[in-house]
Amino acid sequence: MTALVVLTVVVIVALIAGLAVYLYWAGTLLDRIGAKLEAGAGLVHGIVADAKLIEPGVDHINRTGGVVAGALPLLYGMAEGIVKGVTPRAPLPEVPEVARPASGTRRSRLLAAVGFEPHP
Repeated sequence: MTALVVLTVVVIVALIAGLAVYLYWAGTLLDRIGAKLEAGAGLVHGIVADAKLIEPGVDHINRTGGVVAGALPLLYGMAEGIVKGVTPRAPLPEVPEVARPASGTRRSRLLAAVGFEPHP
């Protein structure tokens, strides 16, 4: 019976030692994570401080952008009037030209394979 008691004590000591090693490892991981989160919190506080300084300028930019966006239709209409009055335009042909691709027409071997030849 003494061997069984000794083996039980050895197993319990091994279990406690394993748990101690695991807890030490988990603690070091959590410590590193906490340090990184603390550094991240410092960065966030810096960004918030910078944003507080920039916010009045952004409000001014948004107001100015709204004024410019409101004036764009008027400016666009005036610009079209100026261009129409200055630029001479060639008369359009009565029969519009056939639309062709910029790269020219393609020859297909499939058509020749079935004996079809388009008219020039």
